[in-house]
Amino acid sequence: MSEEELMIKQLFDEEKLTDKQKQIIIAAIESFSEKGYSATSTSEIAKKAGVAEGTIFRHYKTKKDLLMSIVAPLMAKLIGPFVVNDFNKVLDRKYDRVEDFLKATIENRREVLIKLLPVIKILLQEIPFQPELRELFLEQIAKKIFDRVSIIIKGYQEKGELIEMPPESVARLAITSILGYLISRYVLFPDLEWDDELETDRTIQFIMHGLGKKE
Repeated sequence: MSEEELMIKQLFDEEKLTDKQKQIIIAAIESFSEKGYSATSTSEIAKKAGVAEGTIFRHYKTKKDLLMSIVAPLMAKLIGPFVVNDFNKVLDRKYDRVEDFLKATIENRREVLIKLLPVIKILLQEIPFQPELRELFLEQIAKKIFDRVSIIIKGYQEKGELIEMPPESVARLAITSILGYLISRYVLFPDLEWDDELETDRTIQFIMHGLGKKE
């Protein structure tokens, strides 16, 4: 069973999908990930799926309906639980130093990004332009993680390891720095020569230089 077939088995009510629908979904995931939603035509998806373009529109009214039919179950059944529950491995542990917490966070998110790279590419490309997708992402992932990270940051502030600033603002700045590094590394410029250990340390230094409490 291919990775795409396994994904369909995990995410969709298989018995309600025809073989042609499965082919369309697999082709759409590949095309949206490789070229982006806007640059992909339904005719290209049809050709890759080995079906007539009219077959796509018999099942999905528009290209956007096709996108949402893929991304909504991905978010609800796979990405949401996987991203949130996997990150709980980091959030449930106690780290004496902020730097250790940040390093564990970077390595954990790195693993998730690599495993879900095709889907994450689709999300990054489309979240700014699809309000429904943005709302789903906020509900399924962002709010759950953001709230927990803010609580942990407040704990480090109470220990005197981070400057006084609203924990939500600290979380936003730290998360933005970490995601900026990981997205540059694996999505925007994957072919550059990267020293991952060094870049991880530099990202942590950057965060702590702005947020570490001065003696």
